[in-house]
Parts: sequence; structure tokens; C-alpha cells
Amino acid sequence: MRVGVVDIGTNSTRLLAADVDGGRVREVERLTRVTRLGEGLEAGGKLGEEPRRRVLATLDEYREAIERHACDATTGVLTSAVRDAANGADFADEIQRRYDFDARTIDGETEARLTFLGATAGSQAAASRPTLVIDIGGGSTELVVGRDGEVSFHASTAVGVVRQTERHLHDDPPAPEQLQSLVADVRATIDEAVPARVRDSAALAIAVAGTATSAAAIDLELEPYDASRVEGHVLELGELEMLLSRLAAAPLEDRRRVAGLHPDRAPTIVAGVAILIEALRLFGLDEVTVSEHDILWGAALARAGAAPEPD
Repeated sequence: MRVGVVDIGTNSTRLLAADVDGGRVREVERLTRVTRLGEGLEAGGKLGEEPRRRVLATLDEYREAIERHACDATTGVLTSAVRDAANGADFADEIQRRYDFDARTIDGETEARLTFLGATAGSQAAASRPTLVIDIGGGSTELVVGRDGEVSFHASTAVGVVRQTERHLHDDPPAPEQLQSLVADVRATIDEAVPARVRDSAALAIAVAGTATSAAAIDLELEPYDASRVEGHVLELGELEMLLSRLAAAPLEDRRRVAGLHPDRAPTIVAGVAILIEALRLFGLDEVTVSEHDILWGAALARAGAAPEPD
């Protein structure tokens, strides 16, 4: 079955067109646009008019791609920003009416399950050892622990690259005390959300989504981006700490020119790498494997009937 999946997140809006056969996914096309739907949400509590416009313009483009690829089924997942916004339900209804595909605002539990399903699909290591999946988004970070396709614990934390950037990083480049405040906030939030016994149980980590793939692309100095090289790339904790120091010391315009980093991700990459580092530290892990197989893969498997559909 050919499936089209749209993921409308806090920082980006993404499309996957893929052929799904049993538990196997073959990507036909994958697109990402940094639409910053959550811009201003931390302060105002609502989705702004301009961020909504950016998302709708992107969905117009994606609808053409879905039709071009003759997808047999389409689905959409809306996550943290739409969940949290006072006008999120109205925006979800508008998308449903305008594009006529099954777009659902999913809760944190469903987001965690779909992300874990996608990230661990086909991974022999994740089948045999307790695995932490880290999904850093714009408004939330999902921390999921499981083994052999089964989730044993998940936490959807109010830690995200847009949220933490707007809350803490006010100077360009950010002042050291602002970064320290961000790190302390992230550490306290994750520490409260995940019991010590769960943190001690994880034997390996997989990170998905834009922060992790950007960090891998920077480490590999990829110009242009090459998903095949990013998939499976291992980042050591020490490498991430050096990367954070480098990015946090650079003004925004310099970050926009960093090899491997898409310019649109430059405003939030400092917060993203800081979140990734703190997650690894708290789980006592010294490296993470980066994967392109994320919630898009999980939603595609679910829509094709290879896994339970989201509620």
C-alpha cells in the first residue's frame, strides 16, 4: 500500500510518501519545511495567524505531492503545539475540512508509541535490549523506553526547541547564564518525569527528528544533506558537548552558515542540542544512534494496518 503521512509539529511540517509492505517501509519522497507553528505560543497561548498561514501553504504543496504519488491512503498527525494551543482544535478542524484527509491531534501516549514503532522498525539491537527513543520536537520531547516493539514507559515532557528558546535564550549569541538556565530547566523537567529505575534500565539510545539529524549532518559536514549517511550515524556525548559549545558561541547569522545545518533550524539548534545532551546524561548513556525513521514511519505502518491505528 502507498501511504501519505503528514506530521504537523511545533517547529516543522513534514511529509512522507511511502510504500508499506508488512513491517517494511520504502520511502518514495520525504519533505520537510520549517513552519514554526509554535512561534509565540509560549507567550500567547494561541497559534498565531502567520504561523498558521505558513503551515497551510506547506500543506497545499504536500497535497499536490500526495496526488502526484497516487497514495492509496493518507493520514496526518498534529502534536504538541496543536494540543497545547487554545485555538488548536479549531485549526485541526480547518485542516480536516480543507484537505480531506484523516488528520488527528494525537496525545502524548500515541505520539510516543508511533515514534517508538518507527524508530525501532527493523532494528535488531532494539529487539534484544531495552532502548530509549528520544524525539525532540518544537514544543515537547518524547522519551520512550521499550524492547522488541513494546513500549514499557513513556513521558511527554514540556521541553522543546521552540519553547525553551523563547523561554530562556534572549541574546544573540545567548549569554552563558541563559544557557545554564535552559539546561537546569530541561534537567529538572526530565528528572521529574522519568523515574530513576527507568533511566537506569535503558541500554542504548536512538534519537529521531530535526535536532538529532541536524547534529549528525553537522558532524558529517554534509552539503547537501544525505539521509542515507545520517541514518545510523552514532554521536558520542563528548562530541555533542563540543558541538553545543561551538553553536552557543556563534551569532545566529554564523549558525545559519554551519555546514550540515539547514538555515531555518539555526534559531533553535542550541536548545535542541542542549536537550539531547541532558537526556543522555540523565539516562547515563554516552552515545546515541541517529535515525531518520520516526513518527512518520510509525504513522505509515499504522495507516497501512501493520500496527494499531492511533486512537
